[in-house]
Amino acid sequence: EATRSRMRSLLGEERSFIIESDDDDEEDPAHRGDGVGHGDDGSSSDSSSCATPRGGGGGGGDSQPNSYTNQWPQSYRQSIDILSNVQSPSLGFLGTPTLSRLSNSFLNSSFLNNSFRGKTPEIVSNLVKPLIRPTTSDEQQQQQQQHEDIRKSSQYLLPSRKPSLQQIPEDQKPLVVGHEVSPYQQCSYTQGAMNGINVLCGVGILSTPYAIKQGGWLGLVILVVFALLAWYTGVLLRRCLDSKEGLQTYPDIGHAAFGTTGRIAISIILYVELYACCIEYLILESDNLSKLFPNVHLSIGGLTINSHVFFAILTTLVVMPTTWLRDLTCLSYISAGGVVASILVVICLCWIGVVDHVGFENKGTALNLPGIPIAIGLYGYCYSGHGVFPNIYSSLKNRNQFPSILFTCIGFSTILFTAAAVMGYKMFGEATESQFTLNLPENLVVSKIAVWATVANPITKYALTITPLAMSLEELLPRSQQKYSNIILLRSALVVSTLIIALSVPFFALVMALIGSLFAMLVVSFR
Repeated sequence: EATRSRMRSLLGEERSFIIESDDDDEEDPAHRGDGVGHGDDGSSSDSSSCATPRGGGGGGGDSQPNSYTNQWPQSYRQSIDILSNVQSPSLGFLGTPTLSRLSNSFLNSSFLNNSFRGKTPEIVSNLVKPLIRPTTSDEQQQQQQQHEDIRKSSQYLLPSRKPSLQQIPEDQKPLVVGHEVSPYQQCSYTQGAMNGINVLCGVGILSTPYAIKQGGWLGLVILVVFALLAWYTGVLLRRCLDSKEGLQTYPDIGHAAFGTTGRIAISIILYVELYACCIEYLILESDNLSKLFPNVHLSIGGLTINSHVFFAILTTLVVMPTTWLRDLTCLSYISAGGVVASILVVICLCWIGVVDHVGFENKGTALNLPGIPIAIGLYGYCYSGHGVFPNIYSSLKNRNQFPSILFTCIGFSTILFTAAAVMGYKMFGEATESQFTLNLPENLVVSKIAVWATVANPITKYALTITPLAMSLEELLPRSQQKYSNIILLRSALVVSTLIIALSVPFFALVMALIGSLFAMLVVSFR
């Protein structure tokens, strides 16, 4: 009863504003909260309690106007959330407070914003009740959350468009609280650290032994220096995001620092980096699958396709349909297994060296100056997940934990990188390949496990990696051309283009060093 009384008072205070806003809706339909591209699509970033709010076009559910979300690329935050998200372990149990919070948030942002503006609070409160009554032990938590949701529902009733806000006298405008935790910003310490480790522990670990071969043992100092720089610049990034209201992503920071030019420049750097990673995935798949099946070839007339080209084309045909999916939730959750895959590969490497008696006999050189540039690029690639850090920060329930979370995920990743680098180079020495999986003995079961773990991970991550670039290009299409068929054609063309480049430059270490030394370092220096 107290909740209903509070709702009535909130509605009474804003009654005149709601009437004015309704008139604005009829006069200016262009300001409706239609997202660009996939801004209003069913997004996986809203399906988890650990996801962050969508950064697509200014939706009606936003409690405050944000000029940064009106600039290209509007889909950046949404797509990067999908790339970096790890499923919350509390999600998926019917009737729990988690489900109730999600249903309440959905109703607040959808029904309250459109159909129930004129309805009484009693109707609204009946609609937001859960379908299954929660257990007694959960009722207190749910009641506290309902009070919070109803307080915020008054904000959802108020349109977020600037013309309406300008009609309110200054002394009656609602207060804007910076960095308020929304129902979607519920990442715990563990979930935030897992998101960071999932981004950092990728295919870069495969080339760390080759980096020692190129730069020598002293080159490991570069790895440690990059780890410290990644942590320190992450702390600086937090200061940037907190320095001005509305900053949420790297493009936002570029906009605040250098205007529209800076926003476009940093967006292009980040998108080219993701595009190059997709090329790297195809080269990786081609190299490792051809190691498993070296005799595979295809003859068409007088043309013979060797195993490398065959598996590159086959991988492209496998990943292309995944880029057409509207909902990448499943791939996002599966790709979180990349952390497990990286750990498994390192364990397999250690097993082969210790149990299968390959041994750690190679000594190597202390320093190899001609190979230092390659080593710098390979080590830099290991910390190329900078574009995701703002999303991880903004998704935390307690943002003061961000430096500690960064230290945890970067420290854990660095230990894993160093272990793989030392063991791989001590085992294979100067014969170390660009990916240490190519050096593993073919007759061992553990080797096959390591290679298959390496092969499976990029297949799930390819669509997640190419989607941010695809969504940004879809924003540039005329609204009349933003059809699903055109989107499929655009994404298919992107996938085919990565295949063409992968076949033209089939050098895994070279592409990785280019990404690490150029794009990753540009992002760090921009910070």
